[in-house]
Amino acid sequence: MNELNRPPLEQSKNNPKIPVVAVLPNLRSLQNVGSIFRSADAFGLKEIILCGYTGRPPHRDIHKAALGAEESVTWRAWDDPFEALRQLRSEGYTLVAVEQAEPSHSLADWSWEGQEPLALVFGNEMDGLDPALLQACDWALELPQWGCKHSLNVSVCAGILFWEVARRAMSDLR
Repeated sequence: MNELNRPPLEQSKNNPKIPVVAVLPNLRSLQNVGSIFRSADAFGLKEIILCGYTGRPPHRDIHKAALGAEESVTWRAWDDPFEALRQLRSEGYTLVAVEQAEPSHSLADWSWEGQEPLALVFGNEMDGLDPALLQACDWALELPQWGCKHSLNVSVCAGILFWEVARRAMSDLR
C-alpha cells in the first residue's frame, strides 16, 4: 500500500466522504455486495445500507470480493427496506431509485453538484427495484445504454454511479 500511496485503514475511515449512501435491498449475490463495498471505498461514499435479505459482513463471500473494504466503509443494516428508507429520509437524504422507470432522469442529463445528501437505492439482480420501493423514492435515475441487453450488473452500475457522484462531489473535498 505504501507504493500506491493509500491511507491505512484507520486514516481511511476518517477521511472526508461524499454525501452519498448506497442502499442495497434484497441483493442475492454476496459477490455483488462485496464488489459494491470495494467501489464505495474507492470513491469515498459515506455509507452502505444493507436491507432485506441482502447478506451482511462478516461473510467469506463478501470479503472475497470486497478485499477488506467491508471494514473501511461504514455500513448499517435493516431487515425492513422501507424502515431503512424512512430513516434515511429523516436524516435529510433524497431517495434516488437507480432504475429504468417512467419517469426517470438520465445520468447524461442529471444535474447534481455534490452537495445534497443522496441515497442511491439499487434493485435486485433479477427483478430490479421492487415497485413499492420505487414509489417510496423521490425520483429515479437511469444509466443510458446502447446495447441489446437492457440492464447492467448491479455492482457494475454501482461502480459507474459512484465514480460519477465522486467526480462531482470531490472537488469540494480537496
